[in-house]
Amino acid sequence: MNMTIPQPTFYILKCEQSSPVNMPKPSCVNDDSRDLFNHMAQSLMQKGIMGPVQPIRTSCLGRCQMGPVMLVEPGHYMYVELTKEKIDKIIEQHIIGKKPVSKYLIDEKFWASPVEL
Repeated sequence: MNMTIPQPTFYILKCEQSSPVNMPKPSCVNDDSRDLFNHMAQSLMQKGIMGPVQPIRTSCLGRCQMGPVMLVEPGHYMYVELTKEKIDKIIEQHIIGKKPVSKYLIDEKFWASPVEL
């Protein structure tokens, strides 16, 4: 039996890095941002798009000073300084509407072209 499983339309990789208290490195998860991943997942479920859109918890995505952050693929879109309201707008405009929310994207000076291998 050869069943084809379709790939998701989008992957949303949400940084869930939590640094211990008094560490010099900022965290994408702290008391203020602890429930952002669950909020995103619940929003995707309520809109009936969980599955075609796959939320994924990740460790550090390397842009700690701009956190909380998440990466939307395809397209390599890094969203920064997330809030529930920003996540809702990203889901509506980028994921459903297929138009990235440019004002929430990382500044190009912090997100240059990928490194050549």
